[in-house]
Amino acid sequence: MSTSKLLRGTFILTAGVMLSRILGLIYVIPFYQLVGEQGGALYGYGYVPYQIFISLATGGLPLAVSKFVSKYNALEEYRIGYTLFRSGLRLMIITGVVSCLVLYTIAPWIAPFVIDERTNVNSIDDVVTVIRAVSFALIIVPVMSLIRGFFQGHESMGPTALSQVVEQIVRIAFLLIGCYIVLRVLQGSLVTAVSVATFAAFVGAIGGLAILLWYWWKRKPHLDNLLKRDRGQVALSLKEMYKELFFYAAPFVFVGLAMPLYQLVDQFTFNHAMANIGLGKISEHAYSVFNMWAQKIVIIPVTLATSFSLTLIPTITKAYVERDRKSLRKYLNQTFQVLMFLTLPAVAGMAVLAGPVYAAFYSYDPLGEQVLRWYAPTAILFALFSVTAAVLQGINQQRFSVVSLTLGLLVKLSLNTFLITKFATIGAILATMLGYFVSVAFNLWIIKKYTNYRYRFVIRRTIFMAMLTALMSVFAAIVQMLLKSVLHYHGGTAESIVIVAITALIGAAVYFFFSDRSGLLVSLFGNRFAFLQRRKEKKAM
Repeated sequence: MSTSKLLRGTFILTAGVMLSRILGLIYVIPFYQLVGEQGGALYGYGYVPYQIFISLATGGLPLAVSKFVSKYNALEEYRIGYTLFRSGLRLMIITGVVSCLVLYTIAPWIAPFVIDERTNVNSIDDVVTVIRAVSFALIIVPVMSLIRGFFQGHESMGPTALSQVVEQIVRIAFLLIGCYIVLRVLQGSLVTAVSVATFAAFVGAIGGLAILLWYWWKRKPHLDNLLKRDRGQVALSLKEMYKELFFYAAPFVFVGLAMPLYQLVDQFTFNHAMANIGLGKISEHAYSVFNMWAQKIVIIPVTLATSFSLTLIPTITKAYVERDRKSLRKYLNQTFQVLMFLTLPAVAGMAVLAGPVYAAFYSYDPLGEQVLRWYAPTAILFALFSVTAAVLQGINQQRFSVVSLTLGLLVKLSLNTFLITKFATIGAILATMLGYFVSVAFNLWIIKKYTNYRYRFVIRRTIFMAMLTALMSVFAAIVQMLLKSVLHYHGGTAESIVIVAITALIGAAVYFFFSDRSGLLVSLFGNRFAFLQRRKEKKAM
């Protein structure tokens, strides 16, 4: 495969993933206006168990199958990948149906753990209905994941990218239109609307699968020609194939489960803990604010920062395999610095603008403002966990990702109820912070142990970036204070958007200006900002 074709494929896949995630972030704005806090809590109750089941059912399949097929295609043993694909399809159909039946069946068992009878908002029957509505998507998604991985293994990224985008568009369209019809046209119940919203995952999956089947029909002649060129010199049993596939897939499964498992802990403990301290009447409102609406905002900088940083992982892998310590140190430095450079100001800005940001997405809520301000710093830990887990994968120490996740979850489990009873909603956020902090610290220690990497330089740079971020935050706070004297964001979304847009632009300009003047931009991004360096040199002359 030529370098240009590889870069083109990577760009297509990255663009598809990014567009899909952006759509997944934007839809929550109209969705909130339709279902509110109560509907958001109910949606979360159904979607978190689904995410757990889908992670287990697909088992990190796209990346694992891609790696497996690519390996044997490079050896011109095309039939091995095709044999795995055919067998895998049957297995994924069985896995999907079984997962659907299990989730559908155990929904009445899950619901009582989620709902406390003292909350008097959503009922156990409501939660059962929503979980059962989303379970049907498990029938299709595993099959879709396998086909995506097979195409990626053949270095064809278009099918995966387009199917992800179509799946998201179909899901969101069905979700929003369905909720609108149920609530505004038919005057139906909230539980029916939210059930339609969770069932949208099944409808979206049909759309994504249709795209993949169309690509399969289109590419079938080419795939048949590859089978004719098969060398046939390697013989693997299905048992050996699945053993190798599981070795590739297992780390991806556990890393992908991190956030859903943390949310599951909250789902099973939050309402009960809040009811125990006399806050049962507001617990579901608080749950939806922090585990649904605020979480969607916090993920935005994580998505952007990790996407940028993870592009450096292949170079880290190459340097590690070639035992090029100098290059490895350089790329690790750059990865961590880029991550912190992008995440720190985003997190600080989110904390400073917590009230207007929450109001811009949804509507003004004092609890939403408080939760977002406390939740924002967690984005740094989310991003660091994703990147350090990817680095461990790059240096072939992915087994430690499982250990770090387990340690973090144990911290979350042991502290969650206690901290909620002491600090209410903020306690759940603190437990998540501490859990992720332990996981990240462990990952960083393992990276140091196996690469002999020293963090001194990155720590110094991070402190410098924190100083620039603090300066930016001061400017942002002043601008926000001036704008709030003119625009009252408590009363409307439009005013909030204006405050956020103006303050964010000025804050970003301040951060960018001082990053440029200090030479940080050119140091991190090289030729991408070389024009700024040339401009400064001309002025100096």
